[in-house]
Amino acid sequence: MIAQPLTVLNTRRAPRPRLGVFKFASCDGCQLSLLDCEDELLAVADRVEIAFFREATRRPLEGSFDVSLVEGSVSAPEQEAEIRDVRARSRFLITLGACASHGGIQALRNFSRVDDALAIVYATPETISTLPSSRPASDYVHVDLELPGCPINKRQLLSVLAQMLSGGKPRIDQHALCLDCKRQNVVCVLVAHGSPCLGPVTSTGCGVLCPSYDRPCFSCFGPAPQPNTASLAERFQAIGLSADHIRRLFQMFYNQAPEFLEEARRHE
Repeated sequence: MIAQPLTVLNTRRAPRPRLGVFKFASCDGCQLSLLDCEDELLAVADRVEIAFFREATRRPLEGSFDVSLVEGSVSAPEQEAEIRDVRARSRFLITLGACASHGGIQALRNFSRVDDALAIVYATPETISTLPSSRPASDYVHVDLELPGCPINKRQLLSVLAQMLSGGKPRIDQHALCLDCKRQNVVCVLVAHGSPCLGPVTSTGCGVLCPSYDRPCFSCFGPAPQPNTASLAERFQAIGLSADHIRRLFQMFYNQAPEFLEEARRHE
């Protein structure tokens, strides 16, 4: 999702555009997807300077960045100031994945008391300093582009960077996953097997990984544009799912996405 139209990078100027990669509360999966692009990144190494990427280099945090990639949600007190500092240093800020754009799996704690969650996870919860909720970067600063996924699709990321370097306005495909299933002749697991598949309300990006193996989609890439969640929930009821089961389906990777949050509340 593009929050506002982006002005493309002027790659003809010197020096090379500076790229920064920043981690907040996350599992590192999106950063690992970026590291998995090593061959492709080498191909553009002469056009981009990777100026900060703690997962891959020891370079200190210095100066400003043409593009900053942010992974993870804001979940600790010190991260509130950190995300504002990243924004101040950045010409463009792109969030990577469900955590950075909507709070991610850790945002499940937003539905309960954070102290109860800490007591379940940590042996000494009193030593943990955390915020009462897991929040996306956009709750604090302007975000120029959100890349969906848990984790992201590295091809989408490379496409965005390539579009910016070539002088284009970055965009990603945004249609329902069901369209991809039809294009790839994948049998609909919801219709054929009665599996609780979220594909009809999920955005493209995963390459229909789960349905290709006769598994239902769990919406790793979040809601598609204008998802008809109410209609899908009615279908789930028709195949015998309980209200609690339906609620939990919408409270997964993108549990804080407004469309899924509202549908989940309808089944409480």
